[in-house]
Amino acid sequence: MALDEIGPGDVAGFSEPTHGCATVRNVGAFLDDPLDVPVELVAYLAEQLGIADASCVKSYGEREKTRFEHVWELRQVGGWREFSAVEDELGEWIEARSWTTGDGPKALFDAAVAWLRERRELLPGMTTLVRLVASRREVATQRLWATLHQLLDDEQRGALDGLLEVPEEHRNSQLDKLRRPPTRVSGPAMVDALQRAAEILGLGFAEVDTEVVVPPRRLAELSRYGVQGKASLLRRHGDSRRLPTLLATVVYLQTRAVDDALDLLDVLISSKLLARAERESAKEKLRTLPKLGKASAKLAAAFGVLWEVTGAHDDLAEQAADAGDVVEPVSLGQVWAEIEAVVPRSELAAALVAVVELAGPPDSDADEAWRSELVKRFATVRPFLPRLCEVIRFDAAPTAPGCSPRWGTYPSCGTAAATRSPAARSTISC
Repeated sequence: MALDEIGPGDVAGFSEPTHGCATVRNVGAFLDDPLDVPVELVAYLAEQLGIADASCVKSYGEREKTRFEHVWELRQVGGWREFSAVEDELGEWIEARSWTTGDGPKALFDAAVAWLRERRELLPGMTTLVRLVASRREVATQRLWATLHQLLDDEQRGALDGLLEVPEEHRNSQLDKLRRPPTRVSGPAMVDALQRAAEILGLGFAEVDTEVVVPPRRLAELSRYGVQGKASLLRRHGDSRRLPTLLATVVYLQTRAVDDALDLLDVLISSKLLARAERESAKEKLRTLPKLGKASAKLAAAFGVLWEVTGAHDDLAEQAADAGDVVEPVSLGQVWAEIEAVVPRSELAAALVAVVELAGPPDSDADEAWRSELVKRFATVRPFLPRLCEVIRFDAAPTAPGCSPRWGTYPSCGTAAATRSPAARSTISC
């Protein structure tokens, strides 16, 4: 090793072979100027090597070939290779990673540095590596555009270009219209959301299987530019870039439009149907509370009289039994006379009817009033229910396959005749 050649008369030779090992392990490359190191490092190494005067390191560069000889020997001993030996392999790796992940230049640069250091390859200059990353990333991008462009026929290319056209008496293109998600929560907004999804699905790109030939992450990255970019800017690109970008955008919007419609449906049902039905049923309960309270008070008074009369008779019967006497039982007429003295029989009958009507029988469903209010709000979903079943394909869970075929009958449920039909009602209940 180079360290073996350092003798008492060659004290200047200690620096490069020693701190050169530390430099290449930590930095990944040998310094152009071997003396461009912290003074503390030089002093520490001089102490380790038993050199009293560390300033003698300044004479290390008097013979230029010495530094190269030490570098060559350190590369051989440490197993370090020049960048030129792995440049092509690294380029292929960068291209494959860019094709798969779609990482940006900075992420690819950091990954390339890590790749070189893991394999004990000497790092090149920053500009060299930056250019390699940029060129290979561009190759992957061109490959992405070419792959998507080959999936399109002439009719589909014309349909995509038509999205960028601005109709007469309009300010925005068709693409701008399709990219705009619903912003309101209402029945008409749900109709518009379903119409948007139907128009996107009607473009005819659902059968273009892009995920088989293009990684989903790259497709999502390309569609992000198409969703956020201006239509005027997209028109300026050439066919090789414009059409793949529009294809990725439409593929993304096919899923996004359906998700937006379902999200709006969820909010609409939660806020406009379920929540309002619950509020209305709660209001109805509050409205009937005074009437229910009065009727319950009359029944409670009648039961109190019954309890008092029967309780007093039971006490007398016990006392008479102790004395050996017999007390005549209380007749029904006497009980009713006592009750009518507090609550008239007609009022008691009306109170009983009111309690049963307002509170329901003991085995009644507590949510029956809420469901009744929910049925009254069917008009909220009636305008878009047929369109919902036409645009979005519903399916049943594996545990309930019998419900799946019935979705085909749902478009007819929007009509008044279908709503009144017992068969339609049974289908909806599924």
